[in-house]
Amino acid sequence: MSTKKKKSIIQLVSKGFKRLERLVFILKSLLTPRQFIYFSCVLVSTSSALAVILLKAFAHLVYKFAQNLNNSLHLPYSNSILPIIGILVTVVIVKKLLDGSIQKGTSHIMYAVAKKGGIMPVKQMYSQILTSSFTVGLGGSAGLESPITVTGAAFGSNYAQNYRLTYKDRSLLLACGVASGIAAAFNAPIAGVLFAIEVVLAEISITAFIPIMISAATGALVSTIILNEDILLVFKQGEAFDYHNIPQYIILGLLSGFMSIYYSRIFRKVEHHFANLKMGNYKRALYGASILAILIFLFPSLFGEGYESIKTLANANPENILENTLLSNYKSNSWILLFFVGITMMIKVYATGLTLGSGGNGGNFAPSLFVGSYLGFFIAKLSNLLGVTKHLSVSNFTLVGMAGVLSGLFHAPLTAIFLIAEITSGYNLMVPLMIVSSVSFAISKRFEPYSFDIKHLADKGEVFTNDKDKNILTSLHITNFILTNYKSIQESNSLENFVETIKYSDDFVFPVFNEKKDFLGLIYLDDTKIRSIIFSAFKVKYTSTHEIMQAPKEIILHNETIENVLDKFEKTDTSVLPVFKNGSFIGFIHKTMILEKYRSQLKEMVIE
Repeated sequence: MSTKKKKSIIQLVSKGFKRLERLVFILKSLLTPRQFIYFSCVLVSTSSALAVILLKAFAHLVYKFAQNLNNSLHLPYSNSILPIIGILVTVVIVKKLLDGSIQKGTSHIMYAVAKKGGIMPVKQMYSQILTSSFTVGLGGSAGLESPITVTGAAFGSNYAQNYRLTYKDRSLLLACGVASGIAAAFNAPIAGVLFAIEVVLAEISITAFIPIMISAATGALVSTIILNEDILLVFKQGEAFDYHNIPQYIILGLLSGFMSIYYSRIFRKVEHHFANLKMGNYKRALYGASILAILIFLFPSLFGEGYESIKTLANANPENILENTLLSNYKSNSWILLFFVGITMMIKVYATGLTLGSGGNGGNFAPSLFVGSYLGFFIAKLSNLLGVTKHLSVSNFTLVGMAGVLSGLFHAPLTAIFLIAEITSGYNLMVPLMIVSSVSFAISKRFEPYSFDIKHLADKGEVFTNDKDKNILTSLHITNFILTNYKSIQESNSLENFVETIKYSDDFVFPVFNEKKDFLGLIYLDDTKIRSIIFSAFKVKYTSTHEIMQAPKEIILHNETIENVLDKFEKTDTSVLPVFKNGSFIGFIHKTMILEKYRSQLKEMVIE
C-alpha cells in the first residue's frame, strides 16, 4: 500500500471520529443528563469490550502458536523462549513509545477516583493493550484482567473529560468501563457489576447501578457475539454440592486465606527485589525473563494466563497437565501429579513477580484464579488419596478454590462468588462458594487490612478506596488550609499596644515573636484569664505580654496529613492550631475550614 493511500485512509478515519464526536455533542444538548449517561455507558462499555476481545484473542492465538511450535518442531519446551521475547518487546515499547513509564495494576484506577477526580491519562487507553498483549500473549505468567480494567476505566474517564462531564459522572463512567471489561473477559455480567462496586467505587446510590448494569450487560453481549467460547474461562461440567463436605470446604477457605497472604507478601518481596536492582531496563528484563523461562521450562503450565491448565485440572483427565513436562512419563501416578500441582501452585507467585518486576505488563487477577484452582485440586486430591473422605469432587474444589484466593487477595468476596457461579453456567456451587470466599476474606483481612492492589498505596497513606472518609481526607492537602495573613505581637510591646491591635482584628489567636523573629508562644483571646486583664485599664498598664503568653496546645507540621491534623484538633479540643516548617512558625490552620471543605467534597463523591 502506497504512503499516499495510507494517509487518505487515516484522514477518512479521523473525519469519521470527528463526525461521531459532533453527533454525541448534539445528543448531549438534546438529551437529559441521565439519558446522556445511559447513552454514554453503552459507548464506553462497547469500546472496553472490543479492547478485551483484542487482548484475549491475541493471547489465545499466541498460546496456540506456542503449542503448535512444540508439536511441529519436536523441540522440547521451545515455548520457554517466548516470554523472554515478550518482556523485551514490552520494555522497548514502554521506552520508545510510552515515554519510559507505564502504570500497572488496578490501584491506579482507585487512585484516580480517590485523588485525581476520576481523571486518567489518555495513553492508558492504548498503552495497556499494546504492552500486555505482548507480555501475556507471548507467555508472561500474568493476567490480562488488570490491563483490561485499566483500559476500560481510561475509556470512561477520557470520554467524560471530552464531553465535559462532572466528577460524579466521570467516576461513574470510569466504573462502567471496568464493569464492561470484567464482564467481557469472563462473559460474567454480574461479576463485572460487583467488581466495579466492590473494588472501584466505595459507595454509590441505587440509581448508579443502572448505568453499571447496562455496561456489564453490553460488555458480556459483545464478548458473546464475537469471542469464541474456547478463549473464555468457561466450565460446563460440575457435580452436585454435597453438604457432607462442608468441613472440607471450611478447610479450603482457611487455606485460601493463608495462601492469599502468602501470595501478597511473596509478590511484594519479588517486586522490591527488582525495584532495588541497579540495572538498566534491558538488563533487568533479560535477567527476570531468563529466570521465568527456566520456571516455564520446568513447569509449562506457568506459560501465559494459565486458564488452559485450570480447565485441564477441572475436567475428567487432570493428569494431562503433565504432558510436555519432565514428568510426562508418570501421568498415571496420582502422587506425582499431586506433587507437580503443589509445587506449581507455590511458585506461580514468583513467576508472576518475575514477569511484572522485570518490565512486563499484566495483572494478578488471573494468577489468583490459577493458584486458587490448584489449591482446591490439591486439597481434594490429597483427601481422596489419603482416604480421609469417601470421594471429594475434585472438579468442584478446583472451581471453588478460585473464588477463595480471589476473595482473599483482592478483598472482593461478592465478585469471587458470582464470577465462579457465572463461569460454571449455574449456581449449584453457591453455598460452598459463599463459605470458602467469606472464610478466606476473613482470614486475609485479619492479617492484611488492605487488599493486595492498594496495599502499597495505603502504606504510604495515599489512598483508601474502601473508606469514603479517608478517601476525602487524603484528597485534601494541608498547604491549602494554612492562613498566613495573621497579626503578630512583639514580646517587647506593651499590652496597651496589643489591645489596640485586637480592636481592628477578627482573630482570637495571636503569635508572639522576639526581636530576632523567633516564635515564643500564643495569646488566646478566648482565655478567661486574658479577658479579665485586657478589660482592666490598671492590669493592662502593669502586665507584660510575656505574662499572658502560652505555649501552643499542639503544633502542626507543614507536611502532615489532614487526618493527623484532625486528630490533633480532637485531642486538644481547640479550633485553631499553629503550623511550623523547619522549626519556624508559618501560619495557622482553622478546623472549620477543613470541615467545610470535607462537606463539599462529600457531596461531590456521592455518585447518583
